[in-house]
Amino acid sequence: MKKLIFSSLFMLLGLTSVSAQSALQNEILEVANRTNNYFMTKYSDPTLDTFVKKIRTSNLWTRAVYYEGLMALYEIDPQQRYLDYTDKWADYHKWTARGSVKDTDADNQCCQQTYIDRYVQTGGKKDLSKVKENLDHQMGTNRVNYWTWIDAIQMAMPAYAKYAKITGERKYLDYAMNSYKWSRDTLANGLFNKKEGLWWRDKDYVPPYKEKDGSNCYWSRGNGWVYAALVRVLDEIPADETHRQDYINDFLTMSKALKQCQRTDGFWNVSLHDESNFGGKETSGTALFVYGMAWGIRNGLLDRKEYLPVALKAWNAMVKEAVHPNGFLGYVQGTGKEPKDGQPVTYKSVPDFEDYGVGCFLLAGTEVYKLK
Repeated sequence: MKKLIFSSLFMLLGLTSVSAQSALQNEILEVANRTNNYFMTKYSDPTLDTFVKKIRTSNLWTRAVYYEGLMALYEIDPQQRYLDYTDKWADYHKWTARGSVKDTDADNQCCQQTYIDRYVQTGGKKDLSKVKENLDHQMGTNRVNYWTWIDAIQMAMPAYAKYAKITGERKYLDYAMNSYKWSRDTLANGLFNKKEGLWWRDKDYVPPYKEKDGSNCYWSRGNGWVYAALVRVLDEIPADETHRQDYINDFLTMSKALKQCQRTDGFWNVSLHDESNFGGKETSGTALFVYGMAWGIRNGLLDRKEYLPVALKAWNAMVKEAVHPNGFLGYVQGTGKEPKDGQPVTYKSVPDFEDYGVGCFLLAGTEVYKLK
């Protein structure tokens, strides 16, 4: 761990040499592989249902987020076993949204992001007919008010952007933006507080709801989902796309707000503005913020000198404090929608679902890896 922090200091000081950069990348790849190997070993059969209080098929959103991370890891470490593991999962679920092709629940659509990624990787050799049917069905309802909680923005919006890219049909981008704007500006008078640069999780947390210290309730992972969604959409759409600047503006506003509320140890609290409400380090939200910031730095949207120390401090904190020797990730909050859910969050606590934490961590690591 000392080596990782030492190598990162070279980057912070602007002294990165080719050898130092290579050393840092090797360190990142080692810890990414360690966490991923832990997961793939424990969940060796990707087709098996999950059982947390009830049976759920393995293309649920928690697992879908893991595959987002695995696809990112494959970009920097192209092992065939990652593709085999993914295709076995997708084949079993017939490349279809969880539930059915008529499912409009964003959580159940999340798996389609990876289906589309594999289609692109294989040069169009995967069957996306069910993805098209699902997206077209939702658009055909002429409703844009499905995303009633901010997590949904990450679960569904990138799928529309990815599908628009491979088809060249902008109707998918327009639908995604209209749905996003409804959540951002209309639902409960808008879930995005542009003044503070953060999002309320859903209508139940907008004022007059307040945290114990009187601040607004901004849930870390919920904001992380939006931050990641903006990155994942911006990564797909062209520079001259009509809605691109709108996404960028929100990304920059969030980045400024997140920088201001980072903990001194590098993590972010579960409750971003109230450390007294189940305060303490939390890995999944922190990883999503690192993912977004590293991507923003790499793509020239965020100032390197201002944001690189923030991202690296968070990355090093996760590696030093959260990653176990066997690859298990600590400090991952279990599923829920607010700070009190999924507790306790400790180094040794096992969340009800382990998959999305690993996915978020892999997304973060691969983006830091790509920094130069």
